[in-house]
Formats: sequence, structure tokens, C-alpha cells
Amino acid sequence: MIGPFILTLKLASISTLILFVISLPVAYLLAFSSFRLKPVVEAMVSLPLILPPSVLGFYLLLAFSPERSFGGFLDEYFDIRLVFTFTGLVISSVIYSLPFMVQPFQSGFRMIPRALIEASYTLGKGRFETLIHVLLPNMRAALITGTILAFAHTIGEFGVVLMIGGSIPEETHVVSIALYDEVQAMHYHTANIYAGILLAFSFVILVTVYSINQRFTNNLFRP
Repeated sequence: MIGPFILTLKLASISTLILFVISLPVAYLLAFSSFRLKPVVEAMVSLPLILPPSVLGFYLLLAFSPERSFGGFLDEYFDIRLVFTFTGLVISSVIYSLPFMVQPFQSGFRMIPRALIEASYTLGKGRFETLIHVLLPNMRAALITGTILAFAHTIGEFGVVLMIGGSIPEETHVVSIALYDEVQAMHYHTANIYAGILLAFSFVILVTVYSINQRFTNNLFRP
């Protein structure tokens, strides 16, 4: 039983790290830039929020399949297969959990007073220095919230994981898939253990996120 949890934590950790690297520049761009296709980019980033996971998983399955152009190219020239592999799960999780990190980061950037940013520029700081020394320290709550939400969302994902990874032991057999398999086999006691742990984890994550936001809000309005 411990195997699916270890694999799930590995998947969530790697995906969250990749998401952090991707989400920061994307959120910065969306928060401070204005260009014609910005609504299209924001819609593409946010699409997983409303798109059924099975739909996204289906199209990723088609794209990653060795019989298709993209999947075939990776298989033939780089010997990389993304369908029913852990690597495929990571890429799929990054795509599906992207808005859960980008949107809190974007909100964090927007909440920083413009005067504070302009003051940094006036003191001779460039964009990168301002980002590191002004923006990021003042949006710690958003950074923590986005990271936690993306991590938790990856742990609980089912539809995309099932489509791309299936149920291969020690490769794609994460907790959500293990729960589904136990229910299918009518092993309700084991399924209840999986479900109970996921429920408790989800509750703790939400309490943590709300506590961080409340503490940040109290500090912000404290005289």
C-alpha cells in the first residue's frame, strides 16, 4: 500500500518544482504586460480549471501517442515515450496544474503597490533586482499558496493520470488510481483507507492555505 503514496509524492514534488520555474515568468508576464493576445494566453493557462480532466487527458493521449506526429517524433529521434510512463505523468500534471500556481502568483504580483515598484526603479534597480528584492519578498503568501495548491492538486488528480498513465505498478500506479482499482475490485476496506488519507490531506492543505492568507491579511491591515 505504501508504494502508490511514494510514487504520488514523487510525482507531486517533481511537478511542483517544474511548475514553480514555469509559473513565475508566466505570472509576471500576465500581471505586468499588455498585449493583444493576452486574453488568449490567460484563457489557455486557465483552461484546465473548467475543462474535464478526461478531455484534456484524451487530447494529451493523442498528442503523446507514438502513432501521432509529436509522439512519433519523440519516439523515433529521442527514444522518448510519454504514454504509460512516469515522464508522461509529470508533463501532464504540469499542464493540468498550471493555473493552480499561475493564478495565485499573478494575484500576488498585482497586489504589490505600483509605488513600491517605481521606487525600486528610481533607486536604480533593474527588473530582475526588483523581482528578487522587492516583488518576491512582498508576495510570500501568494508564493506559498500557489505552491501548496499545485502540489495538492497533483496528488488528487485522477482523470488525466488515468488517460496518460493507466495503472502500471511502480510507474504510474499513484494513489488516485490505486483507489479506483480497489473500488473496481470491490475491496472497499482498502479503498476507504486510500480515500480517508486523501480526504485528511486535502482538509489539512485547505486549512494551511486559509491560515496563511488570514495571517497575511492580519499583518497587512495591522496598525
